[in-house]
Amino acid sequence: MTNLFTYAKWSGIATIICLVVAIVSFVVGWGFRFRLVGVTSFMGVLTAGIFALGLGLFPHTKIPGAVRYSLIYDSGANQAVVAVAPDIEKSAIKPTLIQAATDLYSYGRTGVGGNNQFTVKIRTVLHPQEGISQPLFLGEARRSLIDRGNEDMEIEVFDQNLAQLPSSF
Repeated sequence: MTNLFTYAKWSGIATIICLVVAIVSFVVGWGFRFRLVGVTSFMGVLTAGIFALGLGLFPHTKIPGAVRYSLIYDSGANQAVVAVAPDIEKSAIKPTLIQAATDLYSYGRTGVGGNNQFTVKIRTVLHPQEGISQPLFLGEARRSLIDRGNEDMEIEVFDQNLAQLPSSF
């Protein structure tokens, strides 16, 4: 795994060296001193870019047994809903909830109204008759927004709704 913060540190050191050389060039009166200002500016932008890139890249965790899901609703704060196909197996619901809660969790989420739990619900859509769609919630996962290092999740699978699925378990 690449540690971009190490590259940002060394790029920052190189930027400081360029800045010192540019200051010395103005004191001494070198003819290419304005070029050194450009080099120093470019190094500063490059250092900021490497640092920002290091903040944005987080490894993607693949949970075994999880199926593909689509993000249906995301409040951007503490609630999200994902959808899966109606033929999902019961054994895939829990890993899919963990996958969605892991993928959608970020440090920018905040609790709303005193609720400091990030809740991800999983649902599917049934079509009991022609032209009728019935959303069916299959479970939910909750994790803390305050203790960001806590990976423990409360997972609840709605068994009463699983009985309504068309596939057999």
